Amino acid sequence: MRFYGYFRSSSAYRCRIAFNLKDVDYDFVSVHLRKDGGQQKRPDYRAKNPQALVPALEDGDLTLTQSLAIIEWLDESFPEKARFLPEDKDTRAKVRAFAQAIACDTHPLQNLRVLDYLKAEFGADQAALDRWCGRWIGDGLAACEALLEKEPASTFCFGETPGLADICLIPQVFSAERFGVDLSAMPRLVAIAEAANALPAFANAHPRNQPDAE
Repeated sequence: MRFYGYFRSSSAYRCRIAFNLKDVDYDFVSVHLRKDGGQQKRPDYRAKNPQALVPALEDGDLTLTQSLAIIEWLDESFPEKARFLPEDKDTRAKVRAFAQAIACDTHPLQNLRVLDYLKAEFGADQAALDRWCGRWIGDGLAACEALLEKEPASTFCFGETPGLADICLIPQVFSAERFGVDLSAMPRLVAIAEAANALPAFANAHPRNQPDAE
């Protein structure tokens, strides 16, 4: 199994957590998003992921893109440990909705290609880009906090073991800290992040602990 990623990519970070929770080994290939004009744009990588994004996963003849698809594939391929989605269909839908609030609506607005476009087309400087990221990360996480206020108190997002929601949350909290987003109004998210990051599966997936970290 070969996994293509980048240490600071939130999408790749999610997958690393999932691999760790499942205790599944893989061969890592770094795709540096800034070196050489962006290694994700090379023809050989585009053949694997036509979006020129990370991550990508190869397993035999199978090639997968999109972190949520990879994570659910891992969950179904290795069902004996650390299930990411609950059995109850209503809770399962809530978990997916929470995960998608981050992966589909919050994270893409801070994606490198979006920031590069803001710089190239609108002349945004780094301060403006930081404000942009802070605004949308803050809004997204505030919505996630509100979603969890409707749920029973628990160590993780939807229970006492981490799952898909936590896998998506922790990289986004990392990004929030990176861009100086104030999380003081989100105590439940902060507590969940502290509990998750105390686990080796999450701690070992942190960007600073990756072989391609700078």
